[in-house]
Amino acid sequence: MFSRMFGKPKQETNALMTLDKLNETLEMLEKKEKVLQKKASTEVEKAKDFTRAKNKRAAIQCLKRKRLYEQQIEQLGNFQLRIHDQMIMLEGAKATTETVDALRTGASAMKAMQKATNIDDVDKTMDEINEQTENMKQIQEALATPIGAAADFDEDELEAELEELEGAELEEQLLQPATTALAAPVHVPAGKQPARPIPQKRTAEEDELAALQAEMAL
Repeated sequence: MFSRMFGKPKQETNALMTLDKLNETLEMLEKKEKVLQKKASTEVEKAKDFTRAKNKRAAIQCLKRKRLYEQQIEQLGNFQLRIHDQMIMLEGAKATTETVDALRTGASAMKAMQKATNIDDVDKTMDEINEQTENMKQIQEALATPIGAAADFDEDELEAELEELEGAELEEQLLQPATTALAAPVHVPAGKQPARPIPQKRTAEEDELAALQAEMAL
């Protein structure tokens, strides 16, 4: 366990050190390449000068040195390409290792949570919840059940009584005289207004009947 704990940081440190070393080498090769390119350009200028001076042999020697520099430049370019390839592979391996470590950590955490949550405990908890829900339902039904005098009322009798009241109300409406007939015109002297009819107060029975009609209309 401790080797695994202390091994990962060491591997990570080695990878970072290797990348740093490759970067340093790459910078050194790039500097050498620039120096060789400058030397090759210088040899070209010398060859031009010797050509103008009609010194053909010296001009050819300058061109030979230029080609040697160009060969070295090409070789340095190949070295740089290999280092770039190595760095890409190393960075990819580092990313792969970190991804695997993260997945392993996630799997371990999930395993620990599964151990802490047993399926039997889940089933037991759900059974307790269902039992408590059923008990609460029974309590609510018991509280909603009528008690005392209200429990002795017969629903069928109440329905029959209501139907009798509805029939009596309908019969009373049919027996009342029609009130929609037009009254004969009454001549009212000029300057006088007909007296307004005084509204009659309804009795308690009429109020109760009106309330019953409103309930039946609903």
